[in-house]
Amino acid sequence: MFAAAICLTILCISCSPSYAPPPEFDGGRAFDYLQHQVEFGPRVPGSEASAECRQFCYRHFQQLGLAVDSQAFIYFDRYSQQNIRMVNVIASYKSEEPSGENGIILMAHYDCRPRTDHASDTLLLDEPIDGANDGASGVAVLMEIANLMAAQQPPLAVDLVLVDGEDWGMVGDHAAYTIGSREYARLGVHDKYRFGIIVDLVGDQDQQIYREGYSERYAKDLNDMVWGVAARLGIETFVDSVRHTVIDDHLSLSLSGVPSICIIDLDYEYWHTEFDTPDKCSSQSLANVGRVVTEIVYNPSLWPKKR
Repeated sequence: MFAAAICLTILCISCSPSYAPPPEFDGGRAFDYLQHQVEFGPRVPGSEASAECRQFCYRHFQQLGLAVDSQAFIYFDRYSQQNIRMVNVIASYKSEEPSGENGIILMAHYDCRPRTDHASDTLLLDEPIDGANDGASGVAVLMEIANLMAAQQPPLAVDLVLVDGEDWGMVGDHAAYTIGSREYARLGVHDKYRFGIIVDLVGDQDQQIYREGYSERYAKDLNDMVWGVAARLGIETFVDSVRHTVIDDHLSLSLSGVPSICIIDLDYEYWHTEFDTPDKCSSQSLANVGRVVTEIVYNPSLWPKKR
C-alpha cells in the first residue's frame, strides 16, 4: 500500500502542469572537467595547483555569463603554525523572480587532502592526494550544471559555491575540516537560500549513494525529494536507506539556518589513498547525480515547503 502511494505521488509530480523537463546533463563533459582539475596536481589550499584550478573555474563560469565572485580569507593552521590563504568561489544565476522567493545553493569542495591517511606505502602518508573523486567529482557536476543554466535559465536563483579547505584536518580534528563552508556561512546565509545541496565523492565507478545520517535527521524532507527524484528517473545507484553519517559542508549551512543535505558515496575503496585518480571514476556516475540535481534545480514544484 505504501509503495503504491509513493508511485502515485511520483506519477502525479511527473504529470503536473508545473513540471518542466530540464536540460540534459552531459556526463562525458563533466568527466572532462574532472580530469582537467586533476591535471593541475593536488589542489591543496594555498598551493599553485589550487590557484590554477580556481582560475580554471573562474573562466568557466565567466564565459557562461554567470556572476562570479570570490571570498578570500586567512586560516591559521595549528599544524604548521602558518597562515594559509584560502579562497571560495561563488558563481550565481540571478533570477528575475520577486526578491521574496529565495533560491538554492549547490556546493562542492575543490581542495584536495594534503595527506594520504590510508596510503598503501607509508612513505606517502604526508603526500597530498590527486582527489579525482574526493573533490573534483563534485566540482565537475556543478560546472556542467552551469553549462545547463547558461543554455536554459532555471526558474529561480541558484548559487554554485566551490569551497576551499573542506578536507584540511587530521583524523579526529573536526575543527580543521569544512573550513571554507564555515567561513561562507559565517558571513550570513540564513535568509538567502531556501535550501542547500552538497555534492561530494560522487564519481565512483561502483556508485552506491545512501541517505547521509545528519541529512536524514535535520532535513529529511530534502532527502525525500532527492531520493524520490532518483526513483522516478530510474537511477538505481541512489539506495533509499541510511548507511553513513559524516561531517561535511552541509552542516555549516544547516547550523546557519539553511536546511541542507549531502549527496555522498562513502563506500569508495580509494578514499584518502594515493589511488584516488580519474580511472576510478565514471562519467555515468557523474551523470546519475547530475541528472537528479538538475531535475530539482529546474522544478521548484518538487521543493519542500518553506520552513
